[in-house]
Amino acid sequence: MDCHAYNGRLDRILSLIAESEYSIHDLSRVQADRASPRTPRFNMPFELGLTVALKSTKLPNHAWVVCESVQRRLNKSLSDLDGTDPYIHGGTVRGVFRELCNVFVRSRRQPTVLQMSRIYRVLRADFKNILREAGADNAFNARVFKDLCISASIAANQFVTAK
Repeated sequence: MDCHAYNGRLDRILSLIAESEYSIHDLSRVQADRASPRTPRFNMPFELGLTVALKSTKLPNHAWVVCESVQRRLNKSLSDLDGTDPYIHGGTVRGVFRELCNVFVRSRRQPTVLQMSRIYRVLRADFKNILREAGADNAFNARVFKDLCISASIAANQFVTAK
């Protein structure tokens, strides 16, 4: 087993958490995949666990939130977080935007759900071109992610004004 590659990835995740002021952990997509053997992916709950541990030991100022699509499912699936109020988005894009508005209510720049929907439509329109230009076939690519961030920033500057 090549532990070096695994540790490199884990170290990168820990570093990203440490570099961020806050993190959002959406547990709604923890479900079995379609390929045999049907296996759930536990990356997001694992990353949430790392974040909670880092906050209690090394990052006391780090803020984290949990999102879910179904009310009360977090209490059942991750009872150790009992007392944590997840942001329930109902599994829709509009619901995710609504809950992001609730998470970032104190931010200087507060886009509305409608403005975020416009930005989302721009990203969807740009996505295939960004993939093609990066020579990639999915969004899980550093260059694609960077280009999507740039596109989102340009769209946000066009549609959202600071309050």
